[in-house]
Amino acid sequence: MRLLTNARPLHCTRRWWHLGRTFWGPAACCIACLLPLPAQADTLTRIKARNAVDICIWPDYYGISYRNPKTREISGIGIDLAHALAADLAVTPRFIDSSFSRLIDDLLSERCDVAIFAIGITAERQKYLQFTQPHLNSGTYAITTRSNRRIRNWQDIDQPGNVVAVARGTYHENLMRRQLRHAQLLVTQRPNGREAEVQSGRADVFMTDYPYSRRMLETTTWARLVEPPPDMEKIPYAFALKPGDPIWHSRLEQFVADIKADGRLFNAARRHFLLPIIAADAHAR
Repeated sequence: MRLLTNARPLHCTRRWWHLGRTFWGPAACCIACLLPLPAQADTLTRIKARNAVDICIWPDYYGISYRNPKTREISGIGIDLAHALAADLAVTPRFIDSSFSRLIDDLLSERCDVAIFAIGITAERQKYLQFTQPHLNSGTYAITTRSNRRIRNWQDIDQPGNVVAVARGTYHENLMRRQLRHAQLLVTQRPNGREAEVQSGRADVFMTDYPYSRRMLETTTWARLVEPPPDMEKIPYAFALKPGDPIWHSRLEQFVADIKADGRLFNAARRHFLLPIIAADAHAR
């Protein structure tokens, strides 16, 4: 059955070879049709062949995969884990700029082998992508201005007249589409669009996660944090990859299990002040 499944499609034209009334055409055609197609190399094989693993990152993700605008250096837990993965594979890491809005296209087009920038596992993304086991979990946080008097707590957000900004393609976009009943939703496309809308007064608040909320509090003087209620759902973060390659997925799963067990994940989270959102099964060493 496998031979027939992988058979090469070949449209042979009947040719009668009048050599003593012997008919060779159909026999030759059948033999050619049974030749198997060459196997396509799996992702891990291609990585080894090029001696590099291509890793999608979002370079504006503070604490995860942030590129310093002055030094152009990238840092964060995602960058540390990417280097660790490359070391385990004995190859070089190559970082490819991506974003949440381009994530699915970049992976499916094989622009990168894996995305490592705290990708939330959502039902919508699971229609197109495959994920490893989670390594982080974060709730949703809101950022408003210190001068905003209308929003003091979470319950103040979804009120008539308020504008809530989210970044396109993020988990928070779908969350707010489901939850908002009275406030207006503003979806931004450009980098730093959410912050610009709030700081300018065109939006009252923007939604983000724990790492990015830290960036706002540490690098601005105008931002104020609005914490979610205790029962607010949390989203697991994982590595994302193109589906259909069990060998590559298994290798990534093994890597995540290894860094949880040997302390590399814990140490990276501690280094970037992300221990509050580390996966529960990660151990210190």
